[in-house]
Amino acid sequence: MNEIESIKFKLNPIITSDDGKKYEVIIQIPMALGWIEDVNFIIDSNVYPMEYFKSEDNMAYFKTNLYLETKAIYHYYFSFKANGNLMSLKNKDNEFKLSVNFDVPDWAKGGIMYHIFLDRFNRGSEKPMEEMERRNIHHSWNEEVQIGPDKNGIWNNDFYGGDLKGVENQLEYLKSLGVNIIYLSPIVQSQSNHRYDAADYEIVDLYAGCNEDLKSLCDKAHKLDMKIVLDAVFNHTGNDSKYFNEYGTYPEIGAYQSLDSIYSPFFRKHEENGKIKYDYWWGMKNLPECDGNSIEWINYITGKDGIIDKWFSLGIDGLRLDVADELTDNFIKLIRKAVKRNKHDGFIIGEVWKNPMRMNREYISSGQEMDSVMNYVFIDALLRYFKYADVHKLSYTIKDILNEYPEDTIKTLMNFTSTHDITRAINLFASNEFDYYGEWAWNLNNNDYNWCKNYSLTPEQYSEGKKIYETYVFTLNFLPGILSIFYGDEIGMQGMGNLSNRKPYPKENYDTELLNFFKHMGKIRTNEPFLKEAELEIQDINEKYFVYERYNKENKILVAINRSDEETSFPIPKEYNTPSKVYTLKNSKPGYLSPHGAVAIKKS
Repeated sequence: MNEIESIKFKLNPIITSDDGKKYEVIIQIPMALGWIEDVNFIIDSNVYPMEYFKSEDNMAYFKTNLYLETKAIYHYYFSFKANGNLMSLKNKDNEFKLSVNFDVPDWAKGGIMYHIFLDRFNRGSEKPMEEMERRNIHHSWNEEVQIGPDKNGIWNNDFYGGDLKGVENQLEYLKSLGVNIIYLSPIVQSQSNHRYDAADYEIVDLYAGCNEDLKSLCDKAHKLDMKIVLDAVFNHTGNDSKYFNEYGTYPEIGAYQSLDSIYSPFFRKHEENGKIKYDYWWGMKNLPECDGNSIEWINYITGKDGIIDKWFSLGIDGLRLDVADELTDNFIKLIRKAVKRNKHDGFIIGEVWKNPMRMNREYISSGQEMDSVMNYVFIDALLRYFKYADVHKLSYTIKDILNEYPEDTIKTLMNFTSTHDITRAINLFASNEFDYYGEWAWNLNNNDYNWCKNYSLTPEQYSEGKKIYETYVFTLNFLPGILSIFYGDEIGMQGMGNLSNRKPYPKENYDTELLNFFKHMGKIRTNEPFLKEAELEIQDINEKYFVYERYNKENKILVAINRSDEETSFPIPKEYNTPSKVYTLKNSKPGYLSPHGAVAIKKS
């Protein structure tokens, strides 16, 4: 060990309050480096001179005190002069990171999430579905899904009746996958099958069940050590809602009917030709946009006995904030306060597609908003690596995340197989219908809805895509964050584009071999609990393979993945020569990777 490596430091919290912490910072520097002076602690560009206070065992000790406000991430390092030469202490050339009063719930770290589009997962109710205006009912689970507008020009209004009881009936199945987090698409009364257009936040949609069904699901999930995260859509409502009430469906006077409605303050407005007009999300007339600065709207959602209180009283454990980048920072902070007053370990994950640390917003940096985000930037880079050997994008994306994100956020990033907004994973790997130069790896060359609806992989395509897909999932399984499985991805469900990816979960004729693979991955993740908190270090990324290490003080696992269709070898550090465990894919082994194979080697 050289002198630099023998430098040690401590940040000791001596006073803690809700607003921040006071720290005593101590560093010990070996006197063998020479005369030590001008020692500084630099945190977020603020410089704190450190005073010498003792020498002991050939070490010079320096200290300073400072107060840090609550914040999810600070970056810091030390600088000093040794014999007049300026030196700095950083973490492998990067600044160290510190969180103050920011802790993400332990149950979310390294979890396995199952993402359910409720209407299409499983129907548990035996009661016939009531006929409702502007809703088309599928009387058979096997009927073809409607994609595009119906004969009346209405979108997303065909219902299969997947409901909360259907999820409850499948809890043991989900447990067999290693799932400990169930993320439900919106369940409140809405006008569409996706329910991202709320009609009444206070009640579960008729076709999804009832409020008591949500409580029952939460209770039974908790007995199996599983948590329920609910999709929260607070940026817009539906136009056919009790709040807007464009069609007069509800007895209340809605905002559309009168600016004097008690709900009118809920919505954004602008003046046009001397008249007050409502704003619509992305110009879609069925989605009036809510005003995140409106006291009335904020109180309705976050206030005492508000919507968040009502949902948590039924037993939920967290929220996924839809279009979080369109909610105000203040609104998100108040959402967090509402969540935390209901459950101290309530979890908040946001839909943010780009790097949340570079959007001039607080999101996950303040420690007072969201805990984590959907990891679109990383999934995009990983998909491009597997499809196009884009080594550069994967390398810098991982580096950015490790350097810029809070540690607890990294441990809870939503690393998904696919989602309701993108093409199914198996289609991504099995076909070449995607725009190489598109903004995202899942951008299609052809967005015709009929083409998407009728697209089906040949058996040969499916077989080839599956080889890559399994390697992709193996990669995700050992990485930091939450492994999120979109319903049906574990059995090879197909779906090209973000409407045909929402077909009903098949009752038969699915890929049992793939299902068993997912169950095996779940067991590995469950049997290696150190992965929840382990650090990540990239060893190598090249056009053939990707090698990384997960480690803590007691455990180490080296993971190697072959993205190519050729066998290859990779170097193994000596410490892995006598492993305690080896996990393999496609007959790979330590030092050797079969085509699209993988291996994880645990140090003894």
